[in-house]
Amino acid sequence: MIKDNQVHLNRAHVIVDGLLVAGSYALSYYLKFESVFADKTPGGRLSMPVYFSALYYLIPSYLLLYYMVQLYTSRRALRLWDEFVDIVQANVMGVIGFLVVLYIINQPDFSRSMIAIFFVTNTTLTTFAHWLLRKFLRFIRKKGYNIKHILLVGYSRAAEGYISRILENPQWGYEIAGVLDDFVPLNTSYHGIKVIGKIGQLNEYLEKNSYDEITITLPLDDYDRLEELVAECEKSGVHTKFIPDYQSLFPSNPYTEDVQGIPVVNIRYVPLTNPLNRIMKRLVDIVGSLIAIIIFSPVMLAAAIAVKATSEGPVIYKQERVGLNGQPFMMYKFRTMKVQTEAEEKKGWTTKGDPRVTRVGGFLRKTSIDEMPQFFNIFVGKMSLVGPRPERPQFVEKFKEQIPRYMVKHQVRPGLTGWAQINGYRGDTSIRKRIDYDIYYIENWSMTFDFKIMLGTIRHGFINKNAY
Repeated sequence: MIKDNQVHLNRAHVIVDGLLVAGSYALSYYLKFESVFADKTPGGRLSMPVYFSALYYLIPSYLLLYYMVQLYTSRRALRLWDEFVDIVQANVMGVIGFLVVLYIINQPDFSRSMIAIFFVTNTTLTTFAHWLLRKFLRFIRKKGYNIKHILLVGYSRAAEGYISRILENPQWGYEIAGVLDDFVPLNTSYHGIKVIGKIGQLNEYLEKNSYDEITITLPLDDYDRLEELVAECEKSGVHTKFIPDYQSLFPSNPYTEDVQGIPVVNIRYVPLTNPLNRIMKRLVDIVGSLIAIIIFSPVMLAAAIAVKATSEGPVIYKQERVGLNGQPFMMYKFRTMKVQTEAEEKKGWTTKGDPRVTRVGGFLRKTSIDEMPQFFNIFVGKMSLVGPRPERPQFVEKFKEQIPRYMVKHQVRPGLTGWAQINGYRGDTSIRKRIDYDIYYIENWSMTFDFKIMLGTIRHGFINKNAY
């Protein structure tokens, strides 16, 4: 069974990570004190045994941190980039903890630069090792090993969505044996996955087959059978999951309250309604936007000169957008189009080859330099570094009638970049998909998530292939 293999894999994973911490530390010591780049000035240096005695504490501490960021749970459906962010997060906490301990024990002679080298080395080697593990698991899954066999119980929209995602990601190593349902005819197929029997035959299928997982995907009007099915699955000892058939109503990360033993699920939980979370995010916005204004001031000055020299009209273009709590504000951009009347502006988005876009404007749009004046919007509190992109009032009025949950995006400040943007939904792309990503961000917000999106923006670059 797959769960037995997972235990052995996790043990090997922990051992390898422990060796990587030790190896990274030894390499950092060598680079700092023994390599050709080392400063070999005599005196003022702690002995090697003192440095390496720290490993007695570092190795278990780092393994505990990796456990805390869930590196040792099943990560089949997680992207390497998400795993990299978790590794960085654990290493940041590890280095901070290391420095705090050195301060507490009053050890000023321990090389801080060696700790910085260790941070970079350990993060790099651990990420590389986890990438190799993914490659290895993908290889053996293609050979038919390490496959997780699943049976779905109930045919619904949730079942179809789950099937689609699994088939789109064969590297996860899931294999769906079929679906049990009482209302859909036998042999009905969805993307090659067939209805193979009735729900009443569940016990028979459990006895005859070695499934690794049972996933209950009942339609909403059949939930009276849920308790019975869960009991039957748990009696067999097979791991059981439940996918609700009301994703359009439920948050992706539901917040549950315990009211004297009764679980109460909040239909819409927005972490940024918490005052402390709002303050933390606002502080990051103020500091981040101020630093960005200073760093990118030469680029913005050059862009302003280019806009002014190549076309008539103002350098900065102001456009009304809808922000936090549905309140309108003026968003700033470098002007990339010829000056238009208000009626012409409302015609719609720019499209490929749009004659209104100037030559300099086309370059500014492609490189996202035209968005840089929004750092000032962020600094004064109208926008955030990360959040859903703000839309014009006429489109908000249109989309709120056409797209379910569209107005949820206005429960947070709009952002310069966001979860939808780094996943490719910028410019002339699907509004529905963009809203799905925006709502996921709103419901799952954390400072770590913001950090991940900012890293993703840097990783994917500022080139926008959908900007015309």
